[in-house]
Amino acid sequence: MEVIIHGDKMKITQSMSDYMKEKLEKLDKYLENSENVRASVIVKVRNHEQKVEITIPLKSFILRSEETKEDFYAAVDKTIDKLERQIRKNKTKLMSKQVKSNHEFNFAKIEEDKSEESKIMKRKTIEVKPMSEEEAILQMELLGHQFYMFKDSETDKYAVVYKRKDGNYGVMESE
Repeated sequence: MEVIIHGDKMKITQSMSDYMKEKLEKLDKYLENSENVRASVIVKVRNHEQKVEITIPLKSFILRSEETKEDFYAAVDKTIDKLERQIRKNKTKLMSKQVKSNHEFNFAKIEEDKSEESKIMKRKTIEVKPMSEEEAILQMELLGHQFYMFKDSETDKYAVVYKRKDGNYGVMESE
């Protein structure tokens, strides 16, 4: 696995880089062509805490996890554990999935509101991929999110799948 590490407002030392690569090697056993996989790691410092974000884009889905701890090494360990848990938790779904990877990608914007005054504090651009509702649920679970935006491959409409409080799923579809 190729590992690309970026430090945001900090310098990544050789020992930090080596530790990260060593820990990411644990995930190689879950990936078939791990030499063709590129893991992107971003380490950020905020106050006394260090945030580690790991994103591993694969052909049919994205593995992503982030963790904030006071210690860099503890944050790395926790982030890797989360990724490994995601893979193990969705093993049967991943094995039974026949995902089509030859689609073109479209982009849409998702706004995230975190203040009482309803100001937009963060804006993200995401890939909206054509897929089935089941594939969208799998992707949402792998990312650890409460919702996921996708383009329904059957109806060709934009939709959002979300996790309900009762543990089931809901779908909102555009007209």
